[in-house]
Amino acid sequence: MTTCTRRRAALTLSLTIAASALTAVSFAPAAGAAGAPALAWKACERPGGPAGQECAELPVPLDYRDPGGPRLTLAVTRLRAQGPAPRRGTLVALPGGPGGSGVQRVTERGEALREETRGRYDIVGFDPRGVGSSSKAGCGLAEEDRHLIALRSWPAPDGGIEENVARSRRIAEACARNGGPVLRSFTSENQVRDMDLLRRALGEKKLSAWGTSYGSYVAALYAQHHPDRTDRFVMDSTADPDPDRLEHGWLADMARGADDRFPDFASWAADPPAAYRHLRLAEHAEDVRKVVTDLAARLDREPRRTVGSDIPLTGNALRQALQTALNDDGAFPDFAALVKEAADPEGHPVLPPELSGPLPDADASLLVAVICNDVRWPRQVGGYRRAVAADRAAHPLTAGMPANITPCAFWKDPAGKPTRITDDGASRVLMIQNLRDPSTPYSSSLEMRRSLGDTARMVTVDRGGHGAYVPGRGACGDRAVTAFLNDGERPVRDTYCAD
Repeated sequence: MTTCTRRRAALTLSLTIAASALTAVSFAPAAGAAGAPALAWKACERPGGPAGQECAELPVPLDYRDPGGPRLTLAVTRLRAQGPAPRRGTLVALPGGPGGSGVQRVTERGEALREETRGRYDIVGFDPRGVGSSSKAGCGLAEEDRHLIALRSWPAPDGGIEENVARSRRIAEACARNGGPVLRSFTSENQVRDMDLLRRALGEKKLSAWGTSYGSYVAALYAQHHPDRTDRFVMDSTADPDPDRLEHGWLADMARGADDRFPDFASWAADPPAAYRHLRLAEHAEDVRKVVTDLAARLDREPRRTVGSDIPLTGNALRQALQTALNDDGAFPDFAALVKEAADPEGHPVLPPELSGPLPDADASLLVAVICNDVRWPRQVGGYRRAVAADRAAHPLTAGMPANITPCAFWKDPAGKPTRITDDGASRVLMIQNLRDPSTPYSSSLEMRRSLGDTARMVTVDRGGHGAYVPGRGACGDRAVTAFLNDGERPVRDTYCAD
């Protein structure tokens, strides 16, 4: 499930291939009280970050079936509870992704979250395996295979997927050859195991959590596996947890999500705020879609040179830029500016940062590894070809990408079966969801809601974008989440917020 705004889609981390990742594996099992790992906290305040931020490293087993064997290291950060109200435990921030950094999440949102929760929680984040400052692995992917526009399988302008098939096979083979046991350990289930080991290291009987996007799935898994260790769990922007649709179904849902969300951008682009009047794309909102799709088709035929990059602006690059921009209203002006410049024969289009160069090998490998390690994807190339043709016809904005083949079609089968989320898990869950979410559509969130049954309540917000809870904003949905975290108050029944 891709959790990030457009500005975060450039993605994070640093280059590491499998050989260097394996040298980072420790064989010394650091232990703390009651057999839990010891955490050696040290100050790590950052410019613009929250006061009093601390950091530590958590050793975790490479393979939980061999707890005395090789170990990896996870980066952890904490903001201590500050009162004046009594401390009530630890709140873990689980970011989206796969690929989101919990350390970054706390650095960016921790202070606002601490103020909203009256300083009653230790607010903790960790970088999952393969992310940020945690142990990494890589596949040794070729540079041309590490661009976001390549990792997202956009079909050819004529709808063909032959290049996608070849690239997917090439990436899967490189990961099988070079990724090793570290890359194979990048799974959602291991993130849950790591989270519970962190709980023990923190000395907590229970955890509270705020999971967003993919992080909400990790939260759901934790609550399913450890209901007795689950306190107040917020699941923000959720996808369908059906084991038969895990991850490949999430990708497919993005076509419908883009259609749900695009009218928000169209309304903005037909009548932008005064400061952005020069970015108006059409007189009427209903005409904006044709402006964008016609331009993408023109760029399919004649890509444009871009400023500051050797990478051209193609039709698929424009479609990818739109897909990321739909996650956040704040990205609308930049995308509208890209459309204006690309449509002008004398214009000078500038690629968004996430499209202007290849990702580091470790980052690109992680994006593939988690979703492929978690669940077995469909294998038949012909099935993808038929699905892409149908999806392109039904959803021109995404042009078949969400239905297309990925390296997971050629991946080694996962070791186990995915967990089914049910109402047998923890009973203290609050879901929050935007009505027009391009990445985890509202219709998909309803599947999670049905799975959780009476253990959850859901707050639906009449907004667009990805990520519904913003600490400190004070809108209706934000207040509902804050009341739940502070006082345990949930709506008696599922509820709706107009803002």
